[in-house]
Amino acid sequence: MRDSVTESLNPAADLGASAGQTFNEVPGPRGEAPVTRSASASVSASVSASVATAASASTSASVPASVSAAAAAASARSAVQDSDFLRAARREPVSRTPVWFMRQAGRALPEYKKVRTGIPMLESCMRPDLVTEITLQPVRRYGVDAAVFYSDIMLPLKAIGVDLEIKPNVGPVIANPVRDFSGLDQIRPLDPEADLSFIDEAVRQLVAELGPRPLIGFGGAPFTVASYLIEGGPSKNHEKTKAMMHGAPELFAALLDRLADLTIGFLKVQIEAGASVVQLFDSWAGSLAPRDYQRLVMPHSAKVLAAVADYGVPRIHFGVGTGELLPLMAAAGADVVGVDWRVPLDEASRRIGPRYAVQGNLDPALIFAPWPVIETRVREVLAEGAKAPGHIFNLGHGVMPEMDPDVLARVVDLVHEASAR
Repeated sequence: MRDSVTESLNPAADLGASAGQTFNEVPGPRGEAPVTRSASASVSASVSASVATAASASTSASVPASVSAAAAAASARSAVQDSDFLRAARREPVSRTPVWFMRQAGRALPEYKKVRTGIPMLESCMRPDLVTEITLQPVRRYGVDAAVFYSDIMLPLKAIGVDLEIKPNVGPVIANPVRDFSGLDQIRPLDPEADLSFIDEAVRQLVAELGPRPLIGFGGAPFTVASYLIEGGPSKNHEKTKAMMHGAPELFAALLDRLADLTIGFLKVQIEAGASVVQLFDSWAGSLAPRDYQRLVMPHSAKVLAAVADYGVPRIHFGVGTGELLPLMAAAGADVVGVDWRVPLDEASRRIGPRYAVQGNLDPALIFAPWPVIETRVREVLAEGAKAPGHIFNLGHGVMPEMDPDVLARVVDLVHEASAR
């Protein structure tokens, strides 16, 4: 059954509410969405509740509201720490394999497309109520074991004033690409309070809404963010990036060092506001040879992961096409290594060793296949993941806009049912 999540304060049009009317979610039968009922349909329940409230008024009056709220928050934090998601990340026994999807917030959901109508991508990431609503949508729809913060790896650059936009069907486009040392001037130090207060607000809202369910914060690894800044946008071959890496290594190192500091600040704001897991996305690291990654890129990712180590939150490290880099990505400071669909999870675990959990790794393209094909492969991924010290189920990359949300919901149900201990 889908786990219901309290509706957040968001645009009434998207929530289907009319002025002056409130709604509550009631869990529906197994496999069905929660039933929505209006306050007028709950009058008798409210009357009964008022009797119980009156009977305990003298007791509750003696307990300050702040104490009750603090106790509830502490209970929720304890439940998050004991969730299957965090237990799997810590390589501890779980009741079932936890599951979430990269890019689950947005992308394929019609409710996301509706609420974001007319709002540019990066602007939507800077409005706390909208961020809260979009982050919660896949939790309601799919019943996943964790929410992932709705944002973008390029947002810290936007927050410090870099001239960029995310163009539909293109991706990040940089107005003034970094090609020499003067280009570094646009990457100033991050002031978390001044630049990212909206992130702090959104994360706190989400943690309050999610209760016992973990919130995953994330940031972009220095190399992947640098590739956009150097190329000026998305690139298949990263030719300008690699030319700078080898032809102007001092400039390349200086750029990655600044970006590492930027991502550290971004992650710290999320963690300090309540995120209980973080993922470092190095989407394009798979374009590198292992020796180049180890010598020129890994130290900067390691700097990011080390900077948040003392918070004690699990750190997931993910890249695409990184089969040959998996041991290095683990050694950079990960607790969990994300694996794309090209390497079986048991083989990935063998490569990185027993000190790391794994995440993944259903081929996203298979979501478009007939259900029997999907079911067979999901069970195979679970069997392979069971041979690792810890396993978090995910796709091998992100959700695609054309995917059927109902199929993704069936995958979540299958993972939970097939892996139940």
